[in-house]
Amino acid sequence: MLQLKQRVERVVEIPEGVEVSVEGGDVSGYTVNVRGPKGENSKVLKFRDVHVEVDGNKVRVYTDSVKKKQRAMVGTFASHIRNLITGVTKGFQYRLKLVYSHFPVKLRVEGDEVVIENFLGEKYPRRSKIVGRAQVKINGNDIIVEGIDKEECGQTAANLEQTTRIKNLDVRVFQDGIYIVEKP
Repeated sequence: MLQLKQRVERVVEIPEGVEVSVEGGDVSGYTVNVRGPKGENSKVLKFRDVHVEVDGNKVRVYTDSVKKKQRAMVGTFASHIRNLITGVTKGFQYRLKLVYSHFPVKLRVEGDEVVIENFLGEKYPRRSKIVGRAQVKINGNDIIVEGIDKEECGQTAANLEQTTRIKNLDVRVFQDGIYIVEKP
């Protein structure tokens, strides 16, 4: 006989100075808007039978489904909402390090790109995309990626790391590149 499990629910606390609003419904997904001291962020969360609602100073994410995927997505949605709240209150920061031993590398930010010149003595510069509203600060060999959206900051840091990936050379000898050394 099939046993019915009880409701799976996660509650996310809304801190002082943060405003959370949820729009939409089950079929179109929920748009979660978060406004705080550092800015405004939003995300569309859509999965069948997973519900999001604001209840006072809490956001409730729940499902009444007995299916594993729906029950697992409750925790995922709650994590996304927590990341939105953390972004508008504290922000996110990734630290990267530029390592080179063969040729001196020059870094600079140009619009929505980071330009990496003279990497392994190459004639043409490599370019890495800065995603969304993330900001890149270069201080010598240290690179700091900051922003209020965790996904944008993480993707920008990953782009920098991948842009300096070395192919067709012995990675034990050529350890040059940009590497993530600290992430939230």
